[in-house]
Amino acid sequence: MAYDEVLAARIRDLVGGEPLLTEQRMFGGLAFLIGGNMAVAASSTGGILVRVDRDEGERLVATTPAYPMEMRGREMSGWLRVEPADVASDAALAEWVRRGVTFASALPPKQP
Repeated sequence: MAYDEVLAARIRDLVGGEPLLTEQRMFGGLAFLIGGNMAVAASSTGGILVRVDRDEGERLVATTPAYPMEMRGREMSGWLRVEPADVASDAALAEWVRRGVTFASALPPKQP
């Protein structure tokens, strides 16, 4: 399944002014990176992937509909999945995008 292009455009509208923003196909979806660090992605399985601090990730899993991303059967700490219904509203999507951008912006930029 290809990523949701409408969702990717909604994310792009939210992150368009971020410094050091790039887009890259990743995990079968379209990732938005800040300084080479993934902030958020339109997932190939629907919804979004969001990168957050590990401790915040545990709290968000306990208090929101987000759940840990799994890769090859392993949970990836600090990487969350959010289903399409949970980012259907602009406000909900903006909040998740803000979380990812805040985390990625705090990391040192990767060298090209």
